[in-house]
Amino acid sequence: MTADPCSLPAVDLAAAVRRRELSPVEVVEAVHRRMDRLEPRLHAFCHRADPAALDAARALERSLAAGDGGGALCGVPVGVKDLVAVAGMPMPGGSLAYRDFVPDEDDVVVERLRAAGAIVLGKTAVTEFGYSGASHSPVGETVRNPWNLALTSGGSSAGSGAAVAAGIGPVAIAADGGGSIRIPASFCGLFGMKASMGRVPMYPSCRDERYPGIASWEGLEHVGPVSRTVADSALVLSVIAGPDDRDRHSIPAGDVDWRAAAEPGDLRGLRVAYSADLGRVAVDPEVRRVVGDAARAFAELGCEVEEADPGFADPGAAFAALIALESDLRGMREIVDRHGHEMSPHLVDLITRPWTAEDFTDAQTVRKAVVNAMWRFMRRYDLLLTPTLTTPPFAVHMQGPEKVGGRFVRDTAWLSFTYPFNLTGQPAATVPAGFTEDGLPVGLQIVGRHLDDGLVLRAAAAFEAARPWADAWPPLSDLAPV
Repeated sequence: MTADPCSLPAVDLAAAVRRRELSPVEVVEAVHRRMDRLEPRLHAFCHRADPAALDAARALERSLAAGDGGGALCGVPVGVKDLVAVAGMPMPGGSLAYRDFVPDEDDVVVERLRAAGAIVLGKTAVTEFGYSGASHSPVGETVRNPWNLALTSGGSSAGSGAAVAAGIGPVAIAADGGGSIRIPASFCGLFGMKASMGRVPMYPSCRDERYPGIASWEGLEHVGPVSRTVADSALVLSVIAGPDDRDRHSIPAGDVDWRAAAEPGDLRGLRVAYSADLGRVAVDPEVRRVVGDAARAFAELGCEVEEADPGFADPGAAFAALIALESDLRGMREIVDRHGHEMSPHLVDLITRPWTAEDFTDAQTVRKAVVNAMWRFMRRYDLLLTPTLTTPPFAVHMQGPEKVGGRFVRDTAWLSFTYPFNLTGQPAATVPAGFTEDGLPVGLQIVGRHLDDGLVLRAAAAFEAARPWADAWPPLSDLAPV
């Protein structure tokens, strides 16, 4: 192989390692050299597991030499979000309150990655306990966007998006409780998919009562991949999806052939709704332009595209209440009592707000209304297209812009397209739609019907074939197209 291993998609890299055309040790060493060069400016990783990764690569090399056929992710280096447990690796979760925490078991997803031959590079940086869509936290340096180091990479899976965009591994594990797969993927020019609720099981992440803060948001959270290509995310999903008895929300497998779904297919005749603003959201003009042009590609692919809005009211207040409801308020308030002076102010405010029972029951009622609005809407359409976010990447060290599209907005309003689909649990993916005039990536969100993950992947793959993006590397990455 003559290509830089860091430029190879996971599908090609795994195949080359299985055929012994590429050494897993050489792959990991190449990634480590890249980390050495870029991490001082990027800050994508809060923990590098270099010795463990090299040990795993050497063990895999011995296994392949002995005749082992290798797994689906044979030799693929993967970063893991620091709210997903990896046994023996520090897991502060973006908070000084957990600065000494080291889990003693792998998350289900990590178990499955390892069994398929993936090599864990370390833990990618997150916002504090994942309660922010930005890229800074009290732990470590702020994660930077490889397209412009003055800008946020998006969060809460901040390091996962930045790492993959910069070529530090072809895929990374993220988690999405309100957009945290789709946000960094959109801001970093990547593909990211939140599969249907229950497709990818989670334990102990979000499931272990021993860890307030780190284990929370059980009814909202989805674990999944970010990658440069649709096929790479499909490969990861083929490994990590499927039921597990440690997750009561996990669902049976077998109705989605993940890898086949990622092959560009015929979309002719599909009924596709396009909503530029959900009928109410302030959207940056550049985002509106880029996403509108991307939506027209679906008409060119033979879809019946119609502008239409689902019609639900802004569920932002209800979403915040549901986060609080799922946050183990007793345990989190104890953490705030001990560590509040060194915690993110927006998180302290959320946890210490005087929530009432009515706040929580009202939020559940709003969630039901959004679910009902969406199933009724999706009876008329196969897919819904929206911008992924209301704005291009913005400056670091802010929670969000206070003015978008000429309108003053709350600093979380830029997430208005993502969190509704955590309320519904529908499959939702973001694809790179294009660039602003300043060269910043913009994402197009593709939302499917309940459990129709296969169609979301197929639509994303068809769009990728029509409007390819994988050869667009950010300025930080010195990788030219192969």
